[in-house]
Amino acid sequence: MRALIQRVTEASVTVGNDQVGHIGPGLVVLLGVSAEDTEADAQYLVEKTVNLRIFADAQNRFNHSALDTGADLMVVSQFTLYGDTRKGRRPDFTSAAPPEHAERLYQHCVELFTSTGLRVATGVFQEYMQVSLQNDGPVTLMLDSSDRNRPRR
Repeated sequence: MRALIQRVTEASVTVGNDQVGHIGPGLVVLLGVSAEDTEADAQYLVEKTVNLRIFADAQNRFNHSALDTGADLMVVSQFTLYGDTRKGRRPDFTSAAPPEHAERLYQHCVELFTSTGLRVATGVFQEYMQVSLQNDGPVTLMLDSSDRNRPRR
């Protein structure tokens, strides 16, 4: 499971002409699910995301997490995070989970994020969406649940 996390001052997601989600200061989490992902991957990613110390303290150091600051979260499904561009010019998405598996784990992640007590907004799974955000910093990080099994260098 992969998450591209962006710290934002605000963000919204629109489907057609309808705004389906809006947040103030917090994190936009673009979430991709692979065919091999499980609920353990979801648990790891959610815990890592809400506990990342990427919000500034009084000395302007990254010392506070989303949980510390009560940040809003916007979680948007993003299968293209599993696009493989190593060969040719068209991304290959065969590593992305099939829609049924991806939606189940995406919804599980949303439930886990909500259970932290933070305010959570979402996009609409498998819909064409317009995501608008004001990146703060900018601060953008990539998380991959498979990294939890890799040794640090």
